[in-house]
Amino acid sequence: MVLLEERVQAEAARLNHLEVRGERAPWVVLVRFGELSLKKGHLRLFLGVLRRNIRGALRGLPISRVDIRPHRCFVWLEDIAAWPEVKRRLSYVFGIVGYAPCLRVPTTIEAMEGAYHLLVPWAPESFAVRVRRADKTFPLTSQEVERVVGAYIQGHTGAKVDLTTPKLTYYVEIQPEGAFCSIERVSGLGGLPVGTGGKVASLLSGGIDSPVASYRMMKRGCQVVFVHFTSYPFTDASSWDKCRSLVSLLTRFQQESKLYVVLLGEVQRRIAVSVPSRFRILIYRRMMLRIAEAIAQREGCLALVTGESLGQVGSQTLANLFSVQRVATLPVLRPLIGMDKQEIIAQARAIGTYDISIEPDMDCCQYLVPPKVATASTPELLAKAEAALDVPALVQMALNTVHVEEFRWP
Repeated sequence: MVLLEERVQAEAARLNHLEVRGERAPWVVLVRFGELSLKKGHLRLFLGVLRRNIRGALRGLPISRVDIRPHRCFVWLEDIAAWPEVKRRLSYVFGIVGYAPCLRVPTTIEAMEGAYHLLVPWAPESFAVRVRRADKTFPLTSQEVERVVGAYIQGHTGAKVDLTTPKLTYYVEIQPEGAFCSIERVSGLGGLPVGTGGKVASLLSGGIDSPVASYRMMKRGCQVVFVHFTSYPFTDASSWDKCRSLVSLLTRFQQESKLYVVLLGEVQRRIAVSVPSRFRILIYRRMMLRIAEAIAQREGCLALVTGESLGQVGSQTLANLFSVQRVATLPVLRPLIGMDKQEIIAQARAIGTYDISIEPDMDCCQYLVPPKVATASTPELLAKAEAALDVPALVQMALNTVHVEEFRWP
């Protein structure tokens, strides 16, 4: 089947000036929501944020306006040649469950039949008609429209009706704004619009897990601030470079990002000479939480996010997670806590971070690493191990090294 995306480059000029029964039929991308319809008390807020995110994602494209109301958003296209890029960019916007390029025609059976010929200038092997009647003032039901339009198409093309596995599906939505006719539907990411769930600070290591954890928090509507710890200049800057690439990719899902890079090497050196080796990694992690929390508070974040998964490595046993977390006053969210490694890898591949994450690098967890980590600790044991350290001074030392980078998309 030849979809609209495959036709626009060759015949955009013609497609931009289509008429149905003497009236120009404009192109509109009809956007569908998912969970937003459940946010009754705050629906206006959610719709406003989603509209802002859609407009931001489509910045610079020939869009005349973006209208939004409960259940539907209408993106008015000035030039159908932009559809492939509109399609790509909307694929990164959370809160959308689906969207389709439509011809908007008058709400009459004749106009719906006429739009079909414009959208499908060939004879399909088989077809189905799917109608959604949102405007209940229209006199026919959805099923009646399907039967009438389907009979017309069959009579004029000879194509076979197949309601199970059709080669082509003709979609019609009858809205108060008109009838929206399409032959292509695109699935969206779902979730909630970024900006509706508050702000969080994510500890980004450059490995496989933490980018996926960040993505999952964005999908729940959170704006993510990234915090990366590196041992540079005691090691090379490869993990820093990787995190730049990861944040650049993840920014597609929230349009604006900040990356805080903390030079942790000197703090690690002081921990290494004062703390029993089996607790060293756990003390590193406690120090990271303290530093990240100071950055989070500066940014107005309400929680910290990590890519930890229960039992994945020795430092991520339940006892160790509990002991490390005790130094934080903000909630520590772990979106991957119940996922196994293969599930995390599958999602990393799906969102595009996996190939970056597996590039070799020298992250801070590889610097001054002890041969063995304690798999069971208590807050008291770790506090005792830290007793020889001037913790506030070390936190401030690390904060004095912070570099901040900003990212925008598109």
